[in-house]
Amino acid sequence: MVAQPDSDVLWARALTHAHNGSPALRGVSIGVREGEILAVSGPRGSGKTTLLRCLSGQFRPQEGEVWFNSTPVHTMAPLIRERLRRDRFGWIDPEPVLVPELTAWENAALPLMLRGAGRRAAKKAALEWLERLDIGAGARKRPHALLHSERQRVVVARALAGTPTVLFADEPTAPLHRAERAHVLRTLATAARSHGITVVLATHDADTAELADRTVTLLDGRQVNTIHLPHASEAEGRTACSLSV
Repeated sequence: MVAQPDSDVLWARALTHAHNGSPALRGVSIGVREGEILAVSGPRGSGKTTLLRCLSGQFRPQEGEVWFNSTPVHTMAPLIRERLRRDRFGWIDPEPVLVPELTAWENAALPLMLRGAGRRAAKKAALEWLERLDIGAGARKRPHALLHSERQRVVVARALAGTPTVLFADEPTAPLHRAERAHVLRTLATAARSHGITVVLATHDADTAELADRTVTLLDGRQVNTIHLPHASEAEGRTACSLSV
């Protein structure tokens, strides 16, 4: 077992994972510094979501190591990993999943209340982020009364309200229109800078990846360091690439 580098808040080595026998990650190693925004890019099916789920403790990798603040996540018992996700991590899915019986602000405040925060403090934090995301007017509405894009902004507010150490965002703006997407991305970037939140962002969109300080690219479950595209004069289909295995 190799200890996590001191400069990284999150670190993984040689992650390998498969779904029903189909390889999703093939020996991926990655480090994320505190307060950094890291984009994980690549086409659909390249392993981006699997990598985020392994880094966040949702999946236990079949091979390899995941470390958070010098603590090995890959050896944690399930209940300890669940507590880690609740207390230190935030998560944004590409589709909004909310508790239908709760209002927007109650959904946004839920992680804080699960940690033991008082209702008043949790509500204040939730309303603050809902306002920042231009959904404050719908704070008392239940999910069925909100537009799809509005529900997604509630999901983003929920992830930010607890000021996580690391925020994992899996295609967070997928359901949003262009103007809404730009606003949400600016809010994420501002939150990361002002609150010291480390963001790991999975995206196949080049404009979204521009938000990041650094980009790591996956292709067929492997980390791609460089891709050299052929010139038009070169033979068709001739492509050279360097892979990190």
